[in-house]
Amino acid sequence: MVLYLTVSILTCLCVLLAVAFFTLLERKVLGYVQLRKGPNKVSLWGILQPIADAVKLFVKEKVMPYGSNQYMFLFAPFFSLVLGLSVWYLYPSQFSNKFVSWGLLLFFCITSLNVYGTMLAGWASNSKYAFLGALRAAAQTISYEVSMLLLLLFSAFMLLTCTWDDAFKFGFPVMFLLIPMLMVWFTSTVAETNRAPFDFAEGESELVSGFNIEFGGGLFAMLFLAEYASILFMSMATSVWFFTQTNLSMILFPLQITFISIMFLLVRGAYPRFRYDLLMMLCWKSFLPFSLCALSLVFLMINL
Repeated sequence: MVLYLTVSILTCLCVLLAVAFFTLLERKVLGYVQLRKGPNKVSLWGILQPIADAVKLFVKEKVMPYGSNQYMFLFAPFFSLVLGLSVWYLYPSQFSNKFVSWGLLLFFCITSLNVYGTMLAGWASNSKYAFLGALRAAAQTISYEVSMLLLLLFSAFMLLTCTWDDAFKFGFPVMFLLIPMLMVWFTSTVAETNRAPFDFAEGESELVSGFNIEFGGGLFAMLFLAEYASILFMSMATSVWFFTQTNLSMILFPLQITFISIMFLLVRGAYPRFRYDLLMMLCWKSFLPFSLCALSLVFLMINL
């Protein structure tokens, strides 16, 4: 019990530290995409910029909107952060300190709960902009979650396992069997995490800042941490279920996660925001039929 608790605490601390410096990496990448330097004033090369941002956010005054549901307003960021950190329990390891036999099912359950944090944050704010952003985020997340999970089942059936550790240790590059599937999966993960160009939960042009418009200081930081922890986890899931693992996997694995997470940043810097009706049409009329065909294909391959 003590070992599990220690491992869980260390995992959460490592994820929070990775998220902090991932924000610095994002600002640096977007800076160079836009032909500027990015953060470079706080210490050497701006290394301590995430620490300064964290201190600034968590010492700011906590403001509660008048007329908001105060309990839900405080609960929503905490709920989102707990879900964002708890899913990292599935992180594959070569050490036998944990084993989740149906880890893929647990991932499905936790991922499906993420939408409730967004809905609670938008509804509890008592703001029409926040509520409209929460509704759009909920519809988008639920829609793309269907195709994303179907594609993940394709890889699970090909690898004949629902365990993250087995897929990590004995997997093979599933992406080479159906390369367009990897593109559809990556697009679905971008939409699932509400990232640009699919960030309709935070459309500045029409919703100011979306579902988190009324949140500031530490509460906003918790929503921010939950979103970026989800991005890093999706990058890790892509590496486990779609890329190859070798005897040097403990070296290649972090590099693969870093490369995929940088793709999230480059997509944000390269493409403008999509149109919302086209986004939903892309899911239901393109990605979902493709996912169902891919899953039917793997069923035929297994039964033959």
